[in-house]
Amino acid sequence: MGNIFKKLGVGLVVGGVLVGVARSQEVPFDFQLLFLIISLIGAVLFMLLDAPSIGAMSGGKSLVAVAVFWVLLITVCFAGASLLPQFDPEDERAKITKLLEREREKSEQGKTEKLLALAKSLDEQVKKLEDRLKGVGGEAIAVVAPAPSAGGKPAAASAGGEGDIMKVGEEQWQLQECYNCHKLRGEGGKKRGPELDNIGSLLTVEEIQQKIADPKSFMAEGYDKEYAKGIMPNKFKDLMDPKEMLALATWLGSFKNTSVNTPKPIKKS
Repeated sequence: MGNIFKKLGVGLVVGGVLVGVARSQEVPFDFQLLFLIISLIGAVLFMLLDAPSIGAMSGGKSLVAVAVFWVLLITVCFAGASLLPQFDPEDERAKITKLLEREREKSEQGKTEKLLALAKSLDEQVKKLEDRLKGVGGEAIAVVAPAPSAGGKPAAASAGGEGDIMKVGEEQWQLQECYNCHKLRGEGGKKRGPELDNIGSLLTVEEIQQKIADPKSFMAEGYDKEYAKGIMPNKFKDLMDPKEMLALATWLGSFKNTSVNTPKPIKKS
């Protein structure tokens, strides 16, 4: 029994060291827990190696014992794995597709603009030709230039009604994975950023937008260390267009839950 407690203690110590190192590097809590579990599994394996041998069994009993062992092992593996953080490739793929969609639209828009410019140029040339024919007494020729359809798409699409801005804002919150650092409505947050349930009472929509575009513009009170390290990445102005960033800022500005202690933002630049 003493040997069991000794090995369990070693597993806890190793797990504690791994968790401490992971925490110092600001590794998400889910992975800290995973390191601890792996250490404890290693300790259990060493316990089993020191366990006394099982006595001899008849053929039938040994078959049943092996079957029970494997059923138990598989059950523990599947049950344990279901409690660990899950990675959904399709979910990540959908997010990447949405991020790239704007670039594809820009590319299509660029092609459309070129076609429109070309059509305008041709139309001007036709008009000049008509004027020349009239000038030399020729018969006026009516020419109708077909408007380019650019693949059947209108040159400009409506950006959506005002009622959609909150939906777009929440979509950007999920798409940009802001919940990895910030807690909101009791969900998400890895203690790398402040809880935001009352951010609308502390910053205007314009100020929230400024903070997203330039993380150094404001510092949350009590987050001096994270601010100095530049934990909040300076990339969102490149990942979102102005309308998407405004939608996210507007959506966040609607959170004014004064019962939540959202740290006071301090103007820096």
